[in-house]
Amino acid sequence: MCGICGFNWKDEELIKRMNDKIVHRGPDQDGIFCDDQVSLGHRRLSIIDLSENGRQPMFNEDRTICLVFNGEIYNFQELREILTEKGHVFSSDSDSEVIIHGYEQYGVEVLAKLRGMFAFALYDMREKTIFLARDRLGIKPLYYYHKNNKLVFASEIKSILEDKSIERKLAHQALYDYIGFEFVPAPATMFQDIYKIPAGHYLFYKNGTMELKEFWDLDFQQQTAPKLNYTDSVEKLRELLDYSVKSHLVADVPLGVFLSGGLDSSAIVAMMRRHISGNLKTFTIGYEDKSFSELDYAQQVADYFDTDHQVLMLDDIKPEYVEQTLYHLDEPMTDLSTVPLYLLCKQAREHVTVCLSGEGADESFAGYDRFKASKLSRYFSVMPEAVRKHFVGRLVAMLPDQSQKKGAINMLKRFVEGANLPAEGHHLRWQYFSNEKQNQALFSNSFKSQALFDPFRIVREYSARCNADDRINKEIYLDMRYMMTDSVLMKVDKMSMASSLEVRVPLLDHVFVEFLASLPGDWKLKGMDTKHVFRSALEGLLPDNIVHRGKQGYSLPVKHLLRGDMKEYMVTLLNDSPVIRENMQIDYVNHLIQEHSDMVHNHNHVLWALINVAIWHNKFFE
Repeated sequence: MCGICGFNWKDEELIKRMNDKIVHRGPDQDGIFCDDQVSLGHRRLSIIDLSENGRQPMFNEDRTICLVFNGEIYNFQELREILTEKGHVFSSDSDSEVIIHGYEQYGVEVLAKLRGMFAFALYDMREKTIFLARDRLGIKPLYYYHKNNKLVFASEIKSILEDKSIERKLAHQALYDYIGFEFVPAPATMFQDIYKIPAGHYLFYKNGTMELKEFWDLDFQQQTAPKLNYTDSVEKLRELLDYSVKSHLVADVPLGVFLSGGLDSSAIVAMMRRHISGNLKTFTIGYEDKSFSELDYAQQVADYFDTDHQVLMLDDIKPEYVEQTLYHLDEPMTDLSTVPLYLLCKQAREHVTVCLSGEGADESFAGYDRFKASKLSRYFSVMPEAVRKHFVGRLVAMLPDQSQKKGAINMLKRFVEGANLPAEGHHLRWQYFSNEKQNQALFSNSFKSQALFDPFRIVREYSARCNADDRINKEIYLDMRYMMTDSVLMKVDKMSMASSLEVRVPLLDHVFVEFLASLPGDWKLKGMDTKHVFRSALEGLLPDNIVHRGKQGYSLPVKHLLRGDMKEYMVTLLNDSPVIRENMQIDYVNHLIQEHSDMVHNHNHVLWALINVAIWHNKFFE
């Protein structure tokens, strides 16, 4: 796990600055390479082959191919054997080197051979080409700037911004999309002219010409094996899960696992215990407010598998924690578990260098409440629109917000809000935290002329690409290809690497994910039972109450903080922020603050989104 950066000209001083900016991603080693056509930088967090042989930039035998790589290739030993038989000579035991020799052997098709998480830059001196690629599901980030024959790229935007000729400008369309979805959808970023390479894409640059292509997408029609019945599918799922977790344990450094007490992390602990007989370290987060905490469940699983369990209690969330996370995120992204995860990663890094985590199962197994809401909305939509919006909607909106995280009233309010959003948003409208009326009141008149007010236009594009036959799998596609990469996975990468900690996500092994795509949607959401087939696979491996409990998560109790300890900070920050005052109607922002403080409505999503924008702007704009 590392950080990479580079550009298409020679400048040793600039590449050193860019490399130093991401030292947290790789404090163990640094390296640069420059010639007339390229400058490459690498920061190394040593995980596999800790020797000098694993140092990057890394070359082939005749030094005509140069690589900087971030990630892990879990099938590198298998690929190494194949390539050795074909005559390739390896000089290290590193997984990185299989990319170089794989490219020599297969060209771009090497991407289809790699099983893991990766973002890399490969320079072919013979062809004078720069080859950038990002893994299938977007576990590792990679950004680029391309303008006026200049290509600059890096693992983090802050590294790109070390090139002072790149002007820092707000991307207005990205800001509009972010306020509703709480992340910036790829390929955009919150910086104008800086983009993400989308998940499952590669970029070729030669002679001033850039080509961006997709090499993988989630295919629900691909059948790599005979159709299995439910019982056999459950057994196959269990086998693939065990293999994926086992392959993710390859490391030359200590490793542990994040254990929330939920189904996904508990499943990983169960599989790890099959292959680790000794000390197994688990880490979790807790709050005094029981409606936000899963401590008891995490402790139960830790006891069941006899782990060395550590708990981080979060009672005092300081504004500086939020400011630190925004710096490392590079752009606003308001997942409410970001700060807790950042603090948990810092604690875990004191004990281990690698942690496994359960990201991906909620998306691939239809585990979120929004999948259930989408199903229920079919019945709600039978009501006439006027009744839904003007009678039920207004009646439910009058209900006061409740203090607990979920609860019947809070869930009802959120359901009705989402159900009254345009149906073209599909189930993602339950993950869209604004509406047309609020958008018109919130954004300034000058802003409205610079953005297209069409929140679900990108959702429509992704929906058109999906080849699933049933509704649930279509919704899973949207989660995995639109939502997950730029929210959940971006959060995990940035918060872990800020602490020089590698986080691996075995539930997103692409072979595992492709198998799940071959299963019918109603095996995943059966009635209102989310992750149904996953639960079946885990019966007998975990305690029954863990197998069948609902999702909770360890999100920050933001709505309470904005009514208490962080209220004064919020009021001052938003009213003083130039980016808020220029792009938002400040009177309406203060109206939202007042309604939230009085518990008339829960506006924590929009207020937290604005807080993150203001902090981000303070961090990155002078």
